[in-house]
Amino acid sequence: MEHPYLYLIKLMEFIGLGDYAHAYPHLFYSWFVMLLLIGLGAAAVKSIKLVPGPMQNVFEVIISGMEEFIVDLTGEEGRWLFPILATVFLFIATCNLIGLIPGFLPPTASLNTTLSCALVVVVFTHIIGIKCHGAKYIKHFLGPIWWLAPLLFIIEIIGHLARIMSLSIRLFGNMMGHELVLFILFLLAGAFFAPLPIMAMGIFVAIVQAFVFFLLSIMYFQGAMEHAH
Repeated sequence: MEHPYLYLIKLMEFIGLGDYAHAYPHLFYSWFVMLLLIGLGAAAVKSIKLVPGPMQNVFEVIISGMEEFIVDLTGEEGRWLFPILATVFLFIATCNLIGLIPGFLPPTASLNTTLSCALVVVVFTHIIGIKCHGAKYIKHFLGPIWWLAPLLFIIEIIGHLARIMSLSIRLFGNMMGHELVLFILFLLAGAFFAPLPIMAMGIFVAIVQAFVFFLLSIMYFQGAMEHAH
């Protein structure tokens, strides 16, 4: 979907990178989100105090809440997965939410962005499986009946490839659909008069879609850590 005005793209035009920015706008906004999260994280760490201020309180609630949720689902052995899972959630949630700001494009409205996130999760799932089980991880693909192993292996491979499609297309479809709805409303009513309930729904959709991606990632990681039956 073509946006009428994007601040970051205009900035890239000013510094001479307009051609690249117009060709890959979602890539530039993905970098913007990464720099934003790195900056916020650095600021939060730098200002840590024994008596936390408002910003530190917000970060502590978000981070501790995610960590407790992960441990509740995976047990203590899954605590080491917290960094990548928290990164995935914060990145996707931020990408979703910046699309609600006029002049900003949500990177997750591009299949390239959602596919890259899905590939990271699925590939890391198998890294976890190999780390936890070594060569015995192959048993996850063979099933309990030896003479059905070749067929089950093919089915499992198809299932794991389907995870990539499921994660990427679900997130992309929901965010692109929401972008289209907002774009039509802005054309009909103008940005100032766009209904606030639609914007509130946008915040809800952005958080829910990030949480669904986050929850499915936990389930895939947990399945890779479990012993094959």
